[in-house]
Amino acid sequence: MNTLKEFWEEEDGIATVEILLILAVLIVIALIFKNAIVDWVTKTVEKLFGSANDVADTTTPTP
Repeated sequence: MNTLKEFWEEEDGIATVEILLILAVLIVIALIFKNAIVDWVTKTVEKLFGSANDVADTTTPTP
């Protein structure tokens, strides 16, 4: 009976549950705003490196 009481009062797993809940909330938020995130990343990459078509045109050799 004492072992059951100790198990019930143990709180070591609480941190793990909290981390899993935070991760679940972040994943849900990312899924909700997926299109906005993809658009933002695409625009940022294009500003930094230019269009993907420009890169493809410069890397293919001309015959």
